[in-house]
Amino acid sequence: MKKVRCPHCGRLVPWKGNPYRPFCSQRCKLIDLGQWLGEAYRISVPAEGVEEVHDSSEAMADQGDFMGRKP
Repeated sequence: MKKVRCPHCGRLVPWKGNPYRPFCSQRCKLIDLGQWLGEAYRISVPAEGVEEVHDSSEAMADQGDFMGRKP
């Protein structure tokens, strides 16, 4: 049976049949979620092309949604 290490506590847990995978328990899963929500995990470099995404979103808003409706 394949076992993996819990990303939070490091405990070896089975992959198959584990409802919390890749974590070992709901506790570890919620602690990890709290780290993300508290912004403890961050991407250290700015995303490239962010301006392009914003520009294309505005252009799409001017054209209406996929059904042709205007905002």
